[in-house]
Amino acid sequence: MTSPLSSAARSDLLARGYSRRSFGRIATLLAAGATVKALTGSARADILPSGVNFEGVTRLGSNECWTGPFPEAAQAGASSVFQSNRYDPTGHMRDDLIKAASDVEGIPQTHVMTWCGSSDPLARAIVTFCSPTRGLVTADPSYEAGWVAAEWLKIPLARVPLTAKNGYKTDVRAMLAADPNAGVYYICSPNNPTGTLTPLRDIAWLVENKPKGSVVLVDEAYIHFSNAPSAVELVAKNKDVVVLRTFSKMFAMAGMRLGLTFARPDLHESMMRYDGRSATSMLPVPAMACGTMSLTMKSAIAARKAEMIAARDMTFQHLRKRGIHFIPSDANMFIIDWKKPAKPIQDAFLKQHVLIGRSWPIWPNASRITVGSMDEMKTFCTALDQIYT
Repeated sequence: MTSPLSSAARSDLLARGYSRRSFGRIATLLAAGATVKALTGSARADILPSGVNFEGVTRLGSNECWTGPFPEAAQAGASSVFQSNRYDPTGHMRDDLIKAASDVEGIPQTHVMTWCGSSDPLARAIVTFCSPTRGLVTADPSYEAGWVAAEWLKIPLARVPLTAKNGYKTDVRAMLAADPNAGVYYICSPNNPTGTLTPLRDIAWLVENKPKGSVVLVDEAYIHFSNAPSAVELVAKNKDVVVLRTFSKMFAMAGMRLGLTFARPDLHESMMRYDGRSATSMLPVPAMACGTMSLTMKSAIAARKAEMIAARDMTFQHLRKRGIHFIPSDANMFIIDWKKPAKPIQDAFLKQHVLIGRSWPIWPNASRITVGSMDEMKTFCTALDQIYT
């Protein structure tokens, strides 16, 4: 946050039902950006468990990529370090990133916005389109950052359970029924933690049937691991849709903090009215260089996806042989239902030097497992056989 809320921003917030007491919380949320979980004291314990020495640990807990950025892209980022005394060494690095995304996605450059990761625009969209009278609707389980923002801002929150009957995919009709006047309908597809897809036709149905003035916020952090069509198609048609992307997953840039949103220009302008454009323009130089090249590496993306799928299929085959229930996934993570409390099993894996993911309150007997390299997943299977009987 580089400046206090403007008078225009305050007037907008008051008109939409926020109180003056909420201004400080909104300013804090926007300033927190990628560390939004810290607002409620749940600061990324799943990623960095207290007291764990990661040396020699197989890390399958955070949905990070098992390897680094594509070598050519990493070299571009490394070379740019020597020019990082400038905010933008060439004067058009950010423009180059936007153009690359525009070309790859087939969408106008006017519909592309850059960010330091995707947590900031996720929280910002909730501030912008939700209010104390217009809530947030998500699946359950799903990525929780939106829940944190809603709780922090005292915004109504509706969570629609994923069910086996619906193939554990987001039920858009149930979402609309849960709050017919919501401000944001958040869909993570592929979903985190299940890896299940929400069909584009379902997202399109929700867009056409949602209330006026709301948006469908589609989080596509894992879309590159899938063959599914993107909701960017709806953005290109100028629908009330904001698509979130991050470079943290397929492009293996979690520690470099880079993200994109795709939306109509007026939606982006609304999201920026609270603190200007500094959050979208002041980006790490190495991240821009690495990200711009990564977007264009079509064959490398395909090869990395195939590598992940091979490791995931091997793991699924092992789980089937063991008779262990899991949810088939279209991403680099999946859910195992242990049929008993998950936390002791997570602890047992850690004793075997394998870090697996957490459970969600709605499914306390289930764990999220990140798909790593083939060797890492073989290590996981070996540990599983020693632990789970």
